[in-house]
Amino acid sequence: MLYKKELIENILPFWLENAIDYKNGGIYTQLDEKGTIYGKEKSVWFQGRALWTFSKAYNLIERNPAYLKAADAIYGFLPKCTDTDGRMFFTVTEDGRELQKRRYYFSETFAAIGCAEYYKATGNKDALTDAEKYFDVAYECYTGARKTAPKTNPQNAPMKALSPVMILLSTAQTLRCACKKNEKKYNEIAAACLNEILHGGFLTDRGLLESVSQEGKFVDTPAGRVVNPGHSLEAAWFVILEGILSGNQNAIAAGKRIIDITLPLGWDQKHGGIIAFCDINKQPPMQLEWDMKLWWPQCEAMIALRLAYRLFGDDTYRLRYEELKNYCQKHFVDAQNGEWYGYLHYDNTVSTTLKGNIFKGPFHIPRLYMIMSVLDEDGCIERYAQ
Repeated sequence: MLYKKELIENILPFWLENAIDYKNGGIYTQLDEKGTIYGKEKSVWFQGRALWTFSKAYNLIERNPAYLKAADAIYGFLPKCTDTDGRMFFTVTEDGRELQKRRYYFSETFAAIGCAEYYKATGNKDALTDAEKYFDVAYECYTGARKTAPKTNPQNAPMKALSPVMILLSTAQTLRCACKKNEKKYNEIAAACLNEILHGGFLTDRGLLESVSQEGKFVDTPAGRVVNPGHSLEAAWFVILEGILSGNQNAIAAGKRIIDITLPLGWDQKHGGIIAFCDINKQPPMQLEWDMKLWWPQCEAMIALRLAYRLFGDDTYRLRYEELKNYCQKHFVDAQNGEWYGYLHYDNTVSTTLKGNIFKGPFHIPRLYMIMSVLDEDGCIERYAQ
């Protein structure tokens, strides 16, 4: 893959030409194979994620005014996605009226990184204020200072999850770069998140678990045995990046360990690619889509493998990265219509031809292409994180 060329000529134009709503503001993500909009409900996750993507591409790849124009339209839509209590919705109508509001605070973390990167692109101080506001709301939800409805009754199943802490680590990294005056605050939060990922019970000798007890103990239930290889590999490169940025060699080594224990769990030896879920004890996974191949785990695996090869020089990582790159080129990339398919069956046949929905939009794939473009140019992942 010629990552920078494909990003500029294929991936970003697919969304710029088909998805930006310059009438109401924001971005549509329900796009079919050719980029035609098939649904106009808007994912609030992707208002923040797409804002980050176009702003990051403007800052890192090229000063293309089309990227900034799209970012302007999305940034102006964010207030409509925000409730009076400061929490964000999960989905809204095309003109920004509430459809669904969930207990999860990922909408706020994605808005935070989007506003932070938009501030770096424009110098708009209101955007930096918004970034910190959204981050603080998410952090209050994470710590419990702001109450959210539990997923399960905490008296009967007191569990904690990996995904909020790994996303918060990445969000703190972005805010730390944008807001130098509060660098100490974000350093401390990033360090605490790193410690929780590595020492909070999630990391075992056999895999990085999705959920453990509040005390960090293994819970021998279907939910407690779940490993999401995509999350694990994404967390691995978040951890490695934090190790690089903070000079923490133990974190870099721990990220390598996560990669090494995850690949045997996630790699489909027969058909190739990274599966969606597995059970750490090799019992039947409870997710019916467990052996499907989704777009985003492949992206996170490629980043983790490429970074591991750069740092450790083990040819095993390079060979597996090349294998996965070729796999994605063959099965996910749509050479005729642009972008990637999102969902494959276990045997790599396309499950649905859509290019976007509430969960798939311009984020994981552009992020992959941007990171690979940087590594292709000078191998300096630190430049991506600046």
